[in-house]
Amino acid sequence: MDAYYTTPLAPFAPAIGANFNTFTTQKDVSPLPCPIIPANVLRPGSCLKIEAEGEWSATATPTLILGFHLGVPGASGIATLTSVLGVTAAQTLAAQTSWPWRMEYRGKFTNTGSSDGTIVGSGDLEIALTAINEYSVTAAFPITLALRTVATINTTVANAVGVNAAFSASSASNNVRVYQLTASLLN
Repeated sequence: MDAYYTTPLAPFAPAIGANFNTFTTQKDVSPLPCPIIPANVLRPGSCLKIEAEGEWSATATPTLILGFHLGVPGASGIATLTSVLGVTAAQTLAAQTSWPWRMEYRGKFTNTGSSDGTIVGSGDLEIALTAINEYSVTAAFPITLALRTVATINTTVANAVGVNAAFSASSASNNVRVYQLTASLLN
């Protein structure tokens, strides 16, 4: 008989992540080291839960997109966002400093393999946009079933779990920082 557990994925970042700015394309902004899903541990029915929280700062009114992804583990994070699990809609920011955000994603692997590992999942974003004492937007992501289904994951190799972000305008004042990134396998 199999035993089923909730398994936190290590390693665990010992400090909050770096500030990232001056970029406009999706990039890994995870605190290091990233949690890693070991090779060959996933099976159909395995569930992945990811949580992250951090802060944003901006000048003027750029937009910010946040999301979660899997990729090949590396010493300096995840260089290639191999499998984007989902990204939020663009959130229009205001000229503010160090305002909070929080994201969660839950997905179920329906297939495993070297090129056709499939996960179907969704998440939600809470982000302060208009007042620091409350989350002014709570939004689900991705918005369509097609975007919630990722069918090209190689589950036979280790996959690092990461947070990605993109601003609409490059500025030294447009910053995103991840305080905490956790990932767990369920069943």
